Formats: sequence, C-alpha cells, structure tokens
Amino acid sequence: MVYHKQEPKKKKAIKPYHRIKAHANPASDYNFYYPTGPESYDWTKNYPQQPMNEKKVEIADVGCGYGGLLISLSSLFPDRLSVGMELRDKVVQYVEERIDKLREKHVGQFQNISVIRTNAMKYLPNYFEKGQLQKIFFLFPDPHFKKATHKRRIISPTLLSEYAYILAPGALVYFISDVEELYLWMFEHFKNHPLFEQVERDIAENDSCIPLIVNSTEEGRKVNRIDGKKWFAVFRRITDPSKKDLTFKNYTLTSPKEIESTTTTTTSTTTTSTATITEVESK
Repeated sequence: MVYHKQEPKKKKAIKPYHRIKAHANPASDYNFYYPTGPESYDWTKNYPQQPMNEKKVEIADVGCGYGGLLISLSSLFPDRLSVGMELRDKVVQYVEERIDKLREKHVGQFQNISVIRTNAMKYLPNYFEKGQLQKIFFLFPDPHFKKATHKRRIISPTLLSEYAYILAPGALVYFISDVEELYLWMFEHFKNHPLFEQVERDIAENDSCIPLIVNSTEEGRKVNRIDGKKWFAVFRRITDPSKKDLTFKNYTLTSPKEIESTTTTTTSTTTTSTATITEVESK
C-alpha cells in the first residue's frame, strides 16, 4: 500500500478585532459629548486626585494618538496638568486604559495627565478659557495631501486665531511632521499670523520638549525605523502684532539629517544632539 504524504494545511491569518485608521476625518459629524463652555466641563473625572478648584489644564496635545508624548509630559511637568485630545474613539479608549494601568502600577504618579475624545478643530474654546494654555502640541498631523482636503488640515488662518485665543501671552506652540510640504504649510501660516512669532534659536535648542516631540510618539518612532526625516518648529504667542520683529531670521529644525539651504543668501548651520537648525532669510 502506498501512502501519500498530505500537504500541511495553511493556517489562516489572524485578523485583528478592529482596524484603527491612522487619521480620522475632522469634517465628519461624530456623535460625542462636548461642553457648552469651559465652565460647564467637569475636569475632576479626568484628574480625580488633583485639586481642580485650584488647578487648570495648561498643556494640550492635539491629536495625541497613542499617548507617547502625554506620558512623557507627566514626568517632565509634574506640577502641571496635561490633556491629550483625540478624535478616534478606539485610540482614546487605549490611552485611557494605558493611563489607568500606569496609575495602578505607580501609585501617586501619572495623576496629572488625561485624555478626552473631541474634535479640536471645532471645540477647543468649549474646553479652555481665554489665555488658559501655556503649551500646545501638533505632532505629525494628517497631511491631507489632496488640494481639495487642505481645508481639513489642523493649521489654517482661522484655526490659528482660535489657538491664539486659548493660549496665554508667551505660550509656546510646537509642531512637527515627516512630510516637508505639510511642515512648510504650517510654518508659513504661523510665520504670517500676526499673533505668533518664532522663538529665538537658543530657546529652541535648549527647550526640554524638543527631544519629546521628536522621539516620544509612535509616529516619531516609525520615522526613526525607516531613517526618515522630520521637520519641526516652535512659535510663541504674542499680544502686540506691531512689535513683531519683521527682520527676524527664521530657521528650520530637522532631525536627524541636515537640510542644506536653497537660498542664495549666506546661511549658518548649527547642529545639536537632537536636531539640525538651519537659518534662512525671512521671505
């Protein structure tokens, strides 16, 4: 009798229970709660161990993703309250569980961070009072490559005016992207807005948040794994547009590789451990 060897059956691929999109459409109508105003939102449910009658949220990570920056901010600013704002419900649920586990494992720590599900392009003034925030982050936002969808980008002249409203005088804005075209879009909008100016180079070089915006997020680590490049900048909220220095030499921060200036003017380049800073003449 001849026995035929049977071919082993191929195992079926294990599919995830759900797939999470990299980004969500901010123009879509989502069914979720948002307060009518900052005074009507109960922050005690986000920070149960904090005296919310004495403290207010001062730092916001818009589009916080999986919470990498948020976790890092907890130890960098232990006396300040930070909140992550995210549109995707599954991602918000993940970050909530992540924070809860950290609080259980490290008793007394990570009580100063939280996450809420909201559309930051529509409802930021519903959560924050005028001049409340000291820092706001826009890390690796959706590029919306198609020209028809540029209106969905998180940075626009109208939105910058809203961000200026909730930022305190002197507050800082951080943004970063691995898409140069999007970075230039954000940079030009901030540079041309009357209520924002780029911070001085030495301040940017020594800012403790720079290593975090470059490497603490999942998106940032993805770029690192493929040896990609990141472009980022830091801007300051100002109160008097007439005092904005129009002769200021704007510069670009990059990581990890150096950007050669394409201008015909003389440039100077300074390299730091986390980024390369190239000065370019203001347009």
